[in-house]
Amino acid sequence: MKTFTTVWSGQVLSQVGSSMTGFALSIFVYQSSGSVTQLATVLLAANLPAIVLAPIAGVWVDRLDRRLVMMVADSVAGLGALALLSLAWRSELTFWPVLMVAALGSAAGAFQEPAYRASIVTLVPKEKLGRANGMIEMGPGLGSLLAPAIAGAIIVSVGVEAVLAIDVVTFVFAVGTLAIVRFPRVVSSEAERRPSMRRQVVAGFEYLRERRGLLGLLTMAAGLNFFLVFANVLWLPVFLGFSDEATIGLVMTGVGLAMVGGSVMMSAWGGPERLVRAMIGLLVAAGLLLAVSGTRPSLLVAGGAVMAFMFVIPLVNGISQTLWQRKVEPSIQGRVFSTRRMIASIASPIAYVVAGPLADGIFEPLLEPDGALAGSIGLLVGVGTGRGSALLVVIAGLGVMAVASLAWFVPSVRNIEADIPDAVVELEPAGV
Repeated sequence: MKTFTTVWSGQVLSQVGSSMTGFALSIFVYQSSGSVTQLATVLLAANLPAIVLAPIAGVWVDRLDRRLVMMVADSVAGLGALALLSLAWRSELTFWPVLMVAALGSAAGAFQEPAYRASIVTLVPKEKLGRANGMIEMGPGLGSLLAPAIAGAIIVSVGVEAVLAIDVVTFVFAVGTLAIVRFPRVVSSEAERRPSMRRQVVAGFEYLRERRGLLGLLTMAAGLNFFLVFANVLWLPVFLGFSDEATIGLVMTGVGLAMVGGSVMMSAWGGPERLVRAMIGLLVAAGLLLAVSGTRPSLLVAGGAVMAFMFVIPLVNGISQTLWQRKVEPSIQGRVFSTRRMIASIASPIAYVVAGPLADGIFEPLLEPDGALAGSIGLLVGVGTGRGSALLVVIAGLGVMAVASLAWFVPSVRNIEADIPDAVVELEPAGV
């Protein structure tokens, strides 16, 4: 666990730095343009390259030393932050550089994330995987907790360039922690060491096709992510509709506390005995909370529901990741996890593309004081700025509940733990 804890500390600090930058740049893009569509475009750029590159990235994650893959990926993302820092210092920061660096960071993440996730089984005993995954989920939680308050204060007192400078430093720390450790190598067959690139790219697909339960679980994840992306795009307009930036900072701090609380609970608990049952039950609860968050323009209702929702998410993610780590052979986890990321996220770009136009062009006008839905649905969700986006959040929450509930009635998904045996971890001596 010592090596894992060292790597984890660097990654968590880097995630906090990146969260600060993400928060600052999201506010910058939305306030400078007033457009949900431009905000959604940046979020799309921060996700689409990782989806497109996933199959190729998975091959290299399994071919190379996963520690070195993480070091290169973190370095590339850090250079992107450094480029934005240079522009901010010269007062030349605009929408397009933000868009390009978001895409660059996403491309780096296509390699970094599966390398990190696939390394866990080589660093942590099987019985501690749940706790380790709980610790990993703490990174985004700490980012959400600390980023709004710290980044907001720094922007007001110094400027956005100071936030970017801190992000660069955290990337240096992450690479430094990786440089002082070694990862054990996974034993693989000679056939897997030097097959053609094409065969390696499709290996992840073939592995999942032969295990219908895992493929069904991914289909569920793709549907869930489609609806969750809607919420991710629309929460900022929803809260700005009835509050201000300072209030949003408080909500984000509460969200961070909730995520850290869920992560700590997962780390201390280690997860349930029946993983699939717990995961689906928690997803239904999360969908209900998501729907409630859009029902009233109230900080108590919307903020409280969002925080409760974000408490549940680290539990779901930790349980899901533990399930995948147990069921997938370590030698192919890079390819399978990259394929998993691609399939699970395949509908997300559609959500990014349509969320902005739906909100700006259809739902917001429908819920203006004189809009077509003001006297009907408007009685439930309210009318005025941001309430069309809020209605989309309600729809997204109901969608999450529906997808999770349907998954339970698919036998191959419900019986994954019984039908697919746990993988065996075989390690070589530590790599160079």
